[in-house]
Amino acid sequence: MNNEITILYADNDLIVVNKPPQLLSVPGRGEHKQDCLVARLQTDYPGARIVHRLDCDTSGIMVLAMHAESHRRLSKQFEQRLVDKTYIARVQGHLPTPQGAIDLPLALDWHNRPVHKVDFIYGKHAQTGWQVLSTTEKTTLVRLFPHTGRSHQLRVHMLMMGCPMVGDMLYHPNHAEYHRMCLHAEMLAFTHPQTGEAMQFKNEADF
Repeated sequence: MNNEITILYADNDLIVVNKPPQLLSVPGRGEHKQDCLVARLQTDYPGARIVHRLDCDTSGIMVLAMHAESHRRLSKQFEQRLVDKTYIARVQGHLPTPQGAIDLPLALDWHNRPVHKVDFIYGKHAQTGWQVLSTTEKTTLVRLFPHTGRSHQLRVHMLMMGCPMVGDMLYHPNHAEYHRMCLHAEMLAFTHPQTGEAMQFKNEADF
């Protein structure tokens, strides 16, 4: 598996990368979890700072800020849901319709962390759209549209549709034998924090 970070774009204000799977976005707890995307990037880009995250097992496009003002402006776009993003996933089974949406509130399962669950009392609003791209006998390749950005949102929503992600060892007890979880952030669109230019980046999934 390629574990290298690919630089898609860089200027004085931001850097856009393709994060490989099985790499943390930021350091975790313990010395064995210090290797991460931002630490690697800071070797060549000392000012790089995280704006948003992808799960360790998720690959795909991320944008990082190069200084404090850029970080503030990019973070605001994410907070106000002004950023457009899509994901590609390969899921077990078949979705009921070629396209649709699922709207179920999500919360951390405190007794089974880091697992998240549907929680109609304490959960936060979460909505995901889907579009089927192709199918095999046992799996479906699907494009996902997260209208909100909750932790593990796409993974839990697909699980609730009866279609857990291939290779997801956390939510798919009988996960298919595959070298990675099949979830990839394929597209990210936002406004440049300094110039105001509309920017869009795409990167194809490898599954």
